[in-house]
Amino acid sequence: MDMAYTIGITLATLAILVVVHEFGHFWVARRCGVKVLRFSIGFGPSLLCWRDRLGTEYSIAALPLGGFVKMLDEREGEVPATELDQAFNRKPVLQRIAVVSAGPLANFILAIAVYWGLFTAGESGYAPVIGEIEVGSIADVAGLEAGQEIVAIDGVGTPTWQALSFRLLDRIGDTGTVTFTVKYPGSAMVYESEAHIDRWLAGEEQPDLFGGLGITMYTPPVPPVVGQVIAGGAADLAGLLSGDEVVAADGVPMPLWLDWVNYVRARPGEPIDVEYRRDGQLLQLTLVPERVVGEDGEAIGRVGLGVELPTMPAELLRKFERGPFEALGASLLRTGDLTVFTLKSIKKMVQGLISPKNLSGPITIAKVASASAKSGLEAYFSFLALLSVSLAVLNLLPIPVLDGGHLLFYFAELLAGRPVPEKIQALGYQVGLLLVLGIMFLALYNDFSRL
Repeated sequence: MDMAYTIGITLATLAILVVVHEFGHFWVARRCGVKVLRFSIGFGPSLLCWRDRLGTEYSIAALPLGGFVKMLDEREGEVPATELDQAFNRKPVLQRIAVVSAGPLANFILAIAVYWGLFTAGESGYAPVIGEIEVGSIADVAGLEAGQEIVAIDGVGTPTWQALSFRLLDRIGDTGTVTFTVKYPGSAMVYESEAHIDRWLAGEEQPDLFGGLGITMYTPPVPPVVGQVIAGGAADLAGLLSGDEVVAADGVPMPLWLDWVNYVRARPGEPIDVEYRRDGQLLQLTLVPERVVGEDGEAIGRVGLGVELPTMPAELLRKFERGPFEALGASLLRTGDLTVFTLKSIKKMVQGLISPKNLSGPITIAKVASASAKSGLEAYFSFLALLSVSLAVLNLLPIPVLDGGHLLFYFAELLAGRPVPEKIQALGYQVGLLLVLGIMFLALYNDFSRL
């Protein structure tokens, strides 16, 4: 069931992005008088197709991992003399630039529209308050203290955990100074301090942003209260239910959920006498953790329980209400920030400051799309907007076979006054295809490695 849900969400997400992207090409091509032969969602054999009054064939194909708009073009076949004025290659270079640019532009517009809707509906998050500081860490050197709220990084506001994470992501691989602006609870006074970073988290496969600063963000203590019970697991077979609170294991008190988790993990296959509270009554049972292999190859215990997460204190909740025009400005700013961030990340990856193992493919996209959808509409649409910006930026890279590669040739034609020789274009497309395929294989390899 989970697999079917993940596949369904992934296909829906890709379909939205592809339809919007290709519709951008399609709409501008029609406005420029170019005849569109086919508008396809997916590749391979057609599952469903129909034609409009202008002769364009619309198709939903068997492999829903992309799409394309096929236009009348003399480079792809003979064009009747009566339709030469509708051929893409016969259009002025500025019109060809407009048609090619329209796909990525449509993805930018989608992101702006999604963020506008989210910001108009209201945005919320929790304040980034420091829980603990590691001695000798970057945060310690900067003089940060537990209990302080980080209100800005390098002068850019960080009102929520998400905003703080984004600013820190932007500093991965950097060398220089990072400036913290903090304040104490209940005070309007702010304080600034600095610390030096040197290739911060460069090359890390899974960079720990907060840990890299030596910070543990504040979260309420998590008591060992059962949230979910996995059917058929050791806890389910022993009789534990959602809402039960683990009090002790083999007589050892369990004040926090992490204490219980560590106790179970250390005892694979060993019986544990559990004392627990249900509806105010103390009860006992015995369960035997299942023996499973951990990430380090060592055997660990697992009983099949999920925790009931505590509620964050209301005073840490940050809500942002915006009117339609303010939300539009914020959505433009957010889309611009993500565009710059994506370009900087690509540059850092080329420089070796960001590990290429962070490059993700369709499997990771599927997992994140599914997880975000389960977290709610706000999380899903935020991911959709992020993916749309990424698709737009990547398509604009000056690599032949991508939109950016076509634009590179067309701008060269605009400057030189004549088309780039076909031999050079053909060579560029071959190199570009090899590069794109190499990136795709690397992304897929990373996906399977994470599995």
